[in-house]
Amino acid sequence: MRLRGLIRKESLQILRDPSSIAIAFILPAMLLLLFGYGVSLDARHVALGLVVEKPSAMAASFTGEFRQSAYFAPQDFASAAAAQQALDAGRIEGFVWLRADFARAVSAGRAPAIGVFVNGVDANNARLIENYVQQSWAGWAARQAGAASPIAVQPRIWFNAAVRSRDYLVPGLIAVIMTLTGALLTALVIAREWERGTMEALLVTRVSMTEILVSKVVPYFILGMGGMAVAVLMAVLLFGVPLRGSLAVLTLAAALFLLASLGMGLLISTLAKNQFVAGQIAIITTFLPAFILSGFIFDISSMPAPIQWLTHIVAARYFVAILQTLFLAGTVWPVLLPNLFALLVMAVVFLGAARIASRKRLE
Repeated sequence: MRLRGLIRKESLQILRDPSSIAIAFILPAMLLLLFGYGVSLDARHVALGLVVEKPSAMAASFTGEFRQSAYFAPQDFASAAAAQQALDAGRIEGFVWLRADFARAVSAGRAPAIGVFVNGVDANNARLIENYVQQSWAGWAARQAGAASPIAVQPRIWFNAAVRSRDYLVPGLIAVIMTLTGALLTALVIAREWERGTMEALLVTRVSMTEILVSKVVPYFILGMGGMAVAVLMAVLLFGVPLRGSLAVLTLAAALFLLASLGMGLLISTLAKNQFVAGQIAIITTFLPAFILSGFIFDISSMPAPIQWLTHIVAARYFVAILQTLFLAGTVWPVLLPNLFALLVMAVVFLGAARIASRKRLE
């Protein structure tokens, strides 16, 4: 009966506190919109210079590949020197240089020397442009060879046939955002109770510390699952990310991850009874590791070995793997089960640590 009363009290407090609703629903929606539209690994409408020393039908056919591509916004230059000046000035990201013997070499069956110059300041963007140019050349060369070509290349891209970075990034974004909101839901709100003295009023009653913690977790768990539902709906309906896996497994994974995040928030609020300090700790210990060390953007296998070991204590690492599998590949149990078990262990560890660190006494 005491527990029901505490849960009802927490639920009423949530309904009367607009900040809790904002953290649970508005913050995930805003962050998903900002990151979903702002973070992209695709290069579109790249300003690419075209230098054709000797115009010909063959050269026009090849440069038409760039003019018809959604990846490029081509600009013509009379000479390589003019294109180099534009590249130095930042007006273009690279240029393709077709020498005077381009048509003659192709007609003779020889591979022509094509100059490709790319701005390498942004290494990732430079590699993308280089790959796009190579793909354009490969596609044009294959059509020129026609049926006489001895090799017929038929590429198959699994799990993300459209090769859209958004389909890969948005599921990871959900994990990163829910890490932040889950920790903030408990860390800030409970720290506020310490500041206002309402937590001290609870401690002098007959309720146990376990009942207090459970009454904190249950309402915010329901609130966090509501925010998770909003994020998934936005991913599917707004960003068009396919959900190929089981919705029940997704709900289970979200519940385990949210329990781990709430446990972190409880632990933070227990150690730091100040809203500002709790907020800073929550961002540093949850959001930043989830963004950098979860595999959301940066490949974990490319990190130094000590950092790879460090990622094993980041709950978002396992949730990102689950989300990307469920959204893009489906219900692949060999991938899902180890990550679900890791989330279960982390939820138990963080909630247990919060209970151990909580004492029913005033200090």
